[in-house]
Amino acid sequence: MSVPLKVRSKSGRSGGKGKRRAEGRAMAQDKTVGLLFLVALRVVVDVLSFLVFFLLDLLDTILCYLFKVVDFFVEHEWTPCYCSSGSDAIISSGNIMVSEQGRMKIVCISADKLQLEDISDTLYSRPSIFSEISGWTAARVRQIKGMVEAGRSNKAPSRDRRRNGMLRSRYRINSTIVEMLQGKIGRQMDHLLPRWSDCYCSKCTSWVASPKQSLYVRANGPKEPKEKEVTDVLFIHGFVSSSVFWTETLFPNFSDDAKSRYRFLAVDLLGFGRSPKPADSLYTLSEHVDMIERSVLNPYNVKSFHIVAHSLGCIIAIALAVRHPNSVKSLTLLSPPYFPVPEGENGSQYVLRQVAPRRVWPLMAFGSSVAAWYEHISRIWCLVVCKNHRLLDFLLKLITRNRIRTYLVEGFFCHTHHGAWHTLHNIICGTASKMDDYLGQVARLSCQVTVLHGADDELLPVDCSFAVRSKIPRARVKVIEKKDHLTIVVGRQKAFARELEEIWKPCS
Repeated sequence: MSVPLKVRSKSGRSGGKGKRRAEGRAMAQDKTVGLLFLVALRVVVDVLSFLVFFLLDLLDTILCYLFKVVDFFVEHEWTPCYCSSGSDAIISSGNIMVSEQGRMKIVCISADKLQLEDISDTLYSRPSIFSEISGWTAARVRQIKGMVEAGRSNKAPSRDRRRNGMLRSRYRINSTIVEMLQGKIGRQMDHLLPRWSDCYCSKCTSWVASPKQSLYVRANGPKEPKEKEVTDVLFIHGFVSSSVFWTETLFPNFSDDAKSRYRFLAVDLLGFGRSPKPADSLYTLSEHVDMIERSVLNPYNVKSFHIVAHSLGCIIAIALAVRHPNSVKSLTLLSPPYFPVPEGENGSQYVLRQVAPRRVWPLMAFGSSVAAWYEHISRIWCLVVCKNHRLLDFLLKLITRNRIRTYLVEGFFCHTHHGAWHTLHNIICGTASKMDDYLGQVARLSCQVTVLHGADDELLPVDCSFAVRSKIPRARVKVIEKKDHLTIVVGRQKAFARELEEIWKPCS
């Protein structure tokens, strides 16, 4: 019995090919539509960002004059801001500013020496539509004035070139400056009281009554002395945070063995939490590191220690490791804000654009842009929220019927505008030109370096952590899936506590 053969007709074959071609065209059309949608969405976001930040530029300018009037009537003095003159704002707080090779520095005095500290030019140079217009007008006026003076004297252009930093600047520190600095030290009590727009609660002002003026430290260690040596662990929080970021998450979740082996030291950085918030400080990197030495390392007799740092605290941790190269056993960095600066770029301005890109989306980028670009709008935030953080804490507990812990309120809202503003610019932006050198020095150390980053971090991209590894090849980078800038710790504190214990074991 013969079996009939099935023969596919030409029309059937051509029909199948036609169907596949149609599917291919449909897929190509879908890709084109999707691409066009993304392009259109980006254009909408760009246009919306331009309009929103144009209005914010205008609002910040209005608030500048409004705060000047209110400050004058409430505090009986006209407090300069960085909108009008950066040098006036710096000098008004009792600092002496000089120029060295075109970079602005402040003069600081310690018990036995004078030193210069860098300040970020993003404090007084943040381009906006209104600042560019006023800057262009002022530049034209200066140019015309310079041409008139040049016609009168041939020496005037030479002075202008020196003034504009085209020639290498020179400076001299004499006895008058020393006396002014010593006088400033003698008047420190004038800067202890908070401003009218800051919080007056006992938690925020507890440092005023302390004669030591040291940072607030939360220590947790073995209750009974042990024969074996106890190793110290220093925890450094990030921007607009405090030691509760660690004490309420990690400290309760360490194992009993870890609690018997280590002494945990969580510090409130200068200007945050319960630590001092002096109005005459510019919150430079040296000031932050000096205060940690004076408040933690020296009084607690810390000789050898591990460091765990988050976000902005990573920069301070790296600087601390460079200053104490033989004391740091391990360095654990969470979401480090390190952006390699391209050659020829202004480091601080480049980092400012990366951290605060002046875009309305994502929301984290919008919030950081408002905080970094607008001096007076961010002061409004402190006036409305930080000044009333106790009320906010009460309302959250009332609404949630005390079902959630509100420790993050203390972390995010217990600071002054002056401290947060200067820390943001002088630490994250102002250290951009130093970070390559600092990381290079850490690369030559023997301490273990671990970097953790949330895969969904919208504030600092994961590339920051891999950039750290490019400078420190031995650094181990671990990306935590489905975690962002905060949930890399909050919500996974038990797992993170175990990870830290594993990191410390080989170093003990």
